[in-house]
Amino acid sequence: MIRVTSTLSFMKFSRPDARSWRCPPAPTEVRDFHARLPGYAPTPLTELPSLAAELGIGRLFVKDESSRLGLPAFKALGASWAVHRVLQHRTGPVTLTTATDGNHGRAVARMARLRDQRAHVFVPNTVPAQAIEAIRAENAEVTVVDGTYDDAVARAAEADGILVQDMGWPGYEEIPAWIVEGYGTLCHEIDEQLDAEPDLVVVPVGVGSFAQAVITHYRSRDSRTRLLAVEPDSAACVLESLKAGERRTIPTGDTIMAGLNCGTPSATAWPYLSNGLDAAVSVSEAECTKAMHDLHAQNVHSGPCGAASLAGLRAIRSEFGDLATVVLISTEGRP
Repeated sequence: MIRVTSTLSFMKFSRPDARSWRCPPAPTEVRDFHARLPGYAPTPLTELPSLAAELGIGRLFVKDESSRLGLPAFKALGASWAVHRVLQHRTGPVTLTTATDGNHGRAVARMARLRDQRAHVFVPNTVPAQAIEAIRAENAEVTVVDGTYDDAVARAAEADGILVQDMGWPGYEEIPAWIVEGYGTLCHEIDEQLDAEPDLVVVPVGVGSFAQAVITHYRSRDSRTRLLAVEPDSAACVLESLKAGERRTIPTGDTIMAGLNCGTPSATAWPYLSNGLDAAVSVSEAECTKAMHDLHAQNVHSGPCGAASLAGLRAIRSEFGDLATVVLISTEGRP
């Protein structure tokens, strides 16, 4: 049974039977690869007792990705593994191309620079100037596209080079799968940092590739953990697709949650999203801003995309009943 509800402030979706769905597990060698990288360390899992009390939760934690392999977001996990796999059997220089709302492109550019390769990054014209400059600081060529994230992906796919994109479509599936595999290290860290399996994990969502990694982690085994996806209400492509029962492309608007400003779910992620998510919710700019301020007050310096997880939990808290342990994934630090 699927439930869809709308209010003036948000939309939500729930699938009560999601925990019974199963998928194959991710490969085990990725965590060992990350552990060998210079500067690797598990990111903090910080407990937030005052926010847990506010929400009527036994224990609330936030997985703080504000510093991951020297970058301010989790994206380095997927980019490092995918670039490693791309270059594994190649000799000589290549150009790695990608499209981004900010952090993914910077991570690909960083990994290209560390491997003495070139990077060409395409960004929609809504990306802030400071994010563009951070990508250029990695010695990458940046092309600003007059259009949306989807337009930037199309340009990157047409450019000369090897596309390292976290969005898949028919005929382009292998490299997005490697990126998803890389993200799985984060979930293994949560397992090691908690003394009990969480009742709920809350995941900010753009095209859905990171959510695919989280779904794979929990749905490839018997698990009681429920999974909640959170999107901006101006770019809720996954939520709209879940409501429609098929992958949809939607128009997007400006949002402070720039890394989630995506209009089309990844085709490779869609089977996981449509079967493995327990719930999805959209949040407003105001709800996200409040969540960001409240996390900063707890010394968790999330950016807007990272804070979306708290905003989403607040919006849909009443749907979940008793919760002993909840993990919010804060995917990025403050800009």
